[in-house]
Order: sequence, then C-alpha cells, then structure tokens
Amino acid sequence: MKKVLLLGASGSIGTQSLDIIEAHPDRFTLTGFSLGKRVGMIPDFLKRFPSVQYLCVSNAIDAENLRKTYPDLKVFHGDEGLVSIIEECPSDMVINALVGFAGLVPSVASLEENKILCLANKESLVVGGSIINGLLTEGKGKLWPIDSEHVAIAKLLSCIDRHDLKRVLITASGGSFRKRSRAELVGVTKEDALAHPTWSMGAKITIDSATMMNKGFEIIEADVLFGIGVDHVTPLMHDESYVHSLIELQDGTLLADVSKPDMHGPIEYALMEGDVPFTPVKGKCLADYQPYHFHDFDPQRYPAVPLALASHRRGGNSNAILNAANEIAVYAFLEGKLPFLSIEEEVRYALDTVPFTEKPTLEDLLLTDKLTREAVSNHIGG
Repeated sequence: MKKVLLLGASGSIGTQSLDIIEAHPDRFTLTGFSLGKRVGMIPDFLKRFPSVQYLCVSNAIDAENLRKTYPDLKVFHGDEGLVSIIEECPSDMVINALVGFAGLVPSVASLEENKILCLANKESLVVGGSIINGLLTEGKGKLWPIDSEHVAIAKLLSCIDRHDLKRVLITASGGSFRKRSRAELVGVTKEDALAHPTWSMGAKITIDSATMMNKGFEIIEADVLFGIGVDHVTPLMHDESYVHSLIELQDGTLLADVSKPDMHGPIEYALMEGDVPFTPVKGKCLADYQPYHFHDFDPQRYPAVPLALASHRRGGNSNAILNAANEIAVYAFLEGKLPFLSIEEEVRYALDTVPFTEKPTLEDLLLTDKLTREAVSNHIGG
C-alpha cells in the first residue's frame, strides 16, 4: 500500500489522479493534497478520501479558515507550505501536477525526501533537469513521468536494446490553430486558442499546445529523462492524438504506443511504477498506422520549437529564461494584454536580454526566473 501526496489536486491531471487512486484502494491511500485557491472543492475531496490528514492552499486566510473548519487536519499555505507538506506528510509517492515554474522546488524537495516522484510538471525538467538528474544519480528518490509522450517513450524503450534505437518520433496535435497559416493567426482570441481539437487540458498548456512551445519542452524533457539528445528526437504532426510517440529502430522498424487521448493511462503507468501490460504496435512505415494521419513538422510555422531547442543547446540558465518568459507571455495573452504571435517574440526578447549563467544552482534558477518575469512584464507593459 503506497501513501500518496498529490500536489495540484484541482487541475486536470490532479482530478484524474484522484480517479486512479480511488479505483485502486488496495494499492494507494491519499494522505494529503494541495489545490491552490479552489478551496470549494475541499469538502468533496475529503468526503471521497477520509484518509487525508494534510492540506496546502495558496493563501494564509484560506488556510486559517480551514484550520477552524477541520481542526484535525494539518493545513499549510503558500510556496513554503508546499515544501512543508512534502516534508511532514507521511507519503511514499508525490504526484506533482502543479502548473509552471512553481513545481520545480517541490520536485527537488520530493527527491531530497527520497519520495517516488510521479511528475506531470514539465518545468521541473525543462528548467531544473540537471538538478533533478543530479539528485537521482545520488540515489535520492525515483522519478516516473506522467506526460503521455514520455510515458509512451519509456514503454517503448523498455521493449528494445538501446543500441537498436535510431530516433524517437514525438507526436504533436498542432493545437487549436493547426489548420491555419501564420498569417491567419493575426488577431486570434483567447477563446479561439483554447478550443483544442483532441485534448481537454488546462488553459496554460492549451496555449502552449497552440504555439507548440509544449513540444519544444517535451523534446527537452526526453533528453533529460532518457539521455536522448534533442537531435535524435523528431516532432511529428498527428491529427488524432492516438499515437503518443514512436521509436524508429536502426533497421527502419517503427514501434508505437497507441491509445485514446486520455491522461488516466499515463497517470496509472506512473503510479504503478511501470507495472502495466503493454504491447507496442509495430509498423514498417507510418502508413501502417491507418486510420491515423501524420504530417511533417514545419519549424517556420511553429518557431517556438526551434527557439526552445536553441535555448536547451545553449545550456546554463537559458531554459529558466525560456520558461519564465513563456509563462508571462502566455498569461498576458490570456488576459488580453498581448497578441498571440507576440508570445514567441517576448521569449526571444528575454533570451537576448536576461543575463546568462553557465552553471546555475537552484538559487540561480530562482533568481533567473524572478529577473525574467520582471523583464518581460516591463517589456509588455512598456
């Protein structure tokens, strides 16, 4: 029986994680969770999971009210509270379903506490990949990815000898604007951008899907997780989102992970620590995967991807700049303060402007994040 702490319980990944925990009461028990500002969801969660003893919310007022309402629970708040709940809540596993840079420090704290980290937070690996890998190399904790693409890659790699690997094909839906040219993106609205054709996700990741910055992040993650250099990962446009990733072997054989676009499966894979049945779908070419449709990736149509990969190749604190600039720009677009096509321009501005650090510590990354957010916010506001 694994005791589980869930960070980000109110989001899409969080609520689906609760479904998996609830479906396997013989294997998991929920001992704590965080959910930011959506405190109205807490009574239902506590009713479903009476085993919960620890909570974390965003602000101090909500935390104090919860302490009065639930005197038997230990309640934390804020970023410091996320670290405290990891340190104090009895748990074997931490599911990090937090959104954005806020997930990095909790990921580091989870590994330092020797927890099994089930990771849906892209930014932990994009920004802090070297720190995360350093902890794992020291024998601190374990890590299982939750992203559907990386779960697919992990499953496929488990079926082969790594010497037989030629490249990874990481699929991409193309997001809500995949049928539009760049010229047709002038003046698009938040509502247009949030209408994803195949996935149901939160607002931030849906916009990242529309720019395909998320795919740049995922290629970086593949390098961090599996030691696959970004030059050996090829993005591939795929309309239906059923083929989550493929690998190509040296002899040209393709192996694919094929399933419906739903996150319950990847979450279950991580929670079960890979102990799920899996048979890859073999093919000699992409046409063998009918009725699904594939198209070549166009870097000029989606410049966020080469922008992200250039940042990763530069190394140092570049990915911290990349991520922070993207977060500020995406939320500015969602708030109607920035045109859609300017998201990438703000990221370029930040990469050209914010000071570079070659070998950043965690403290350096935190400072880089702060400086980048200030620089981009001032640039947008100015």
